[in-house]
Amino acid sequence: MIAVHPNILEKNGKKEFAVLPFEEFLQIQEELLDFEDLKDLRAAKNKEQNVKGLSLSEAKKELKI
Repeated sequence: MIAVHPNILEKNGKKEFAVLPFEEFLQIQEELLDFEDLKDLRAAKNKEQNVKGLSLSEAKKELKI
């Protein structure tokens, strides 16, 4: 879990913005990118779930190796 230290800015007594140190922003951005990659990987695995694979010997034979 990333520790965040936001500064909350208010407008008319209502919380309006959260300002983060730049390093924390970069960490959050990296975590979000990793999460998107994980979601894409899981979606691809689910899509290929019922596809029959090849054994190594079958792949070598097919590729004439």
